[in-house]
Amino acid sequence: MRITLIESGKTKDPFIREGVELFRKRVIRYVPFQIETLPDLKNTRNMTMKEVQEKEGKLILKRLKPGDYMILLDERGQEFHSISFAEYLNGLEGRVNRLLFVIGGPYGFSEEVYKRADAKLSLSKLTFSHQLVRVIFMEQLYRAYTILKGEPYHHA
Repeated sequence: MRITLIESGKTKDPFIREGVELFRKRVIRYVPFQIETLPDLKNTRNMTMKEVQEKEGKLILKRLKPGDYMILLDERGQEFHSISFAEYLNGLEGRVNRLLFVIGGPYGFSEEVYKRADAKLSLSKLTFSHQLVRVIFMEQLYRAYTILKGEPYHHA
């Protein structure tokens, strides 16, 4: 299984870029992994929230290939404990060729993206910026693989 993280817009804060890169280097030791960054939309100040969602949605859906399994990182998604998230990933192994996790922009996802999604994942009942979610997700993905390998990073 290959994993791709699709994120909306460039990361502006250096500490977020550094955190994502730290965990990216760790994750690729366990699974083929890449990050695809959607280009920043232009003139969003002149658009409604729905227009921004729809434009970002089209960019997300253009990245999909037949057979991709897409999980949206969404506040209304299923919550896991770290061990159950690791088990969930393990259950997809062998059934899914390319697993996509998608972090939307500040306004969330369009209806078209929600309709195409195979699952939704919530990292917390708290709300985080779409920038900060990148680091939190990457750490949890790394944690999941250390759990599956029985490594000491995660202490239950």
